[in-house]
Amino acid sequence: MPLIPPSLSCVSLPALLQAAPPLSPAASEGMLEKLELEDEAVGESESDIYMRFMRSHKCYDIVPTSSKLVVFDTTLQVKKAFFALVANGVRAAPLWESKKQSFVGMLTITDFINILHRYYKSPMVQIYELEEHKIETWRELYLQETFKPLVNISPDASLFDAVYSLIKNKIHRLPVIDPVSGNALYILTHKRILKFLQLFVSEMPKPAFMKKNLDELGIGTYHNIAFIHPDTPIIKALNIFVDRRISALPVVDESGKVVDIYSKFDVINLAAEKTYNNLDITVTQALQHRSQYFEGVVKCSKLETLETIVDRIVKAEVHRLVVVNEADTIVGIISLSDILQALVLTPAGAWQKESETE
Repeated sequence: MPLIPPSLSCVSLPALLQAAPPLSPAASEGMLEKLELEDEAVGESESDIYMRFMRSHKCYDIVPTSSKLVVFDTTLQVKKAFFALVANGVRAAPLWESKKQSFVGMLTITDFINILHRYYKSPMVQIYELEEHKIETWRELYLQETFKPLVNISPDASLFDAVYSLIKNKIHRLPVIDPVSGNALYILTHKRILKFLQLFVSEMPKPAFMKKNLDELGIGTYHNIAFIHPDTPIIKALNIFVDRRISALPVVDESGKVVDIYSKFDVINLAAEKTYNNLDITVTQALQHRSQYFEGVVKCSKLETLETIVDRIVKAEVHRLVVVNEADTIVGIISLSDILQALVLTPAGAWQKESETE
């Protein structure tokens, strides 16, 4: 049985911090030797090189030597849980249900957005559901009859399986859970996996498709792109997040230029600043509370190569690039999911592109 307290709601910090295990010896610089590179000419014949790299490494290889994992008991109040996310600087936490003695789901910023979207009335009306609901109450109301088992992965599973699971299930976070002890070890993300791959890219043959541009490859979303303006009320932005099932909204000025971006992660600042009772404020006003760690709007052109795009998104540590034209107006969005799909799944013929949601 996992070593989880029966309830975390009574402790001073409503979270359980678990230390991840040490990095396995295999996850050293010599790891690349595990990948059996065939002596082929560099080009289309190496189109599946990244897929083979992912198949030859386990999820355990990517777990850092030391990391912090926050776990919530489902009896914890929703409000306290979101404050704990802010206090610990994390975006999501696995949920532990004492009755079942198992992990049953994840609490993410998307839950916070859904609560605000569902229950916000006006600045004059307190959001009782956010103040009083326990996580289990919210899950019962929100999920109702659509309860699904928690999507997770074993530390011994391949990184290819992790990429496939993330994209197939249209999720952004994949808990690594030890099947023997039942303990959660780490939460895998697109960003972490792509950064890991990038560490070894220079040592591998480069597929021909890396030299092609986005236009030639057809990577990204270029139709019906949702966006907002600086004076858009926050509640409207939240409604778009929910209705369109997207994770970021470019902010466009009167001339059509991209001047900022409002992402789901920015919404957690409403909890940090305790300003979630007034969602009639504008995006510009809300972004004044943005932390110093703001990722920024990182842009690209459809004529830039995939190699350039991957390098830029990894170095900037962002979740997406806004594709713009010469006038700096929106053309499309390319996400980490799009990139991992192109590098790993498409060459393997494993998955056809689907729209990204959280």
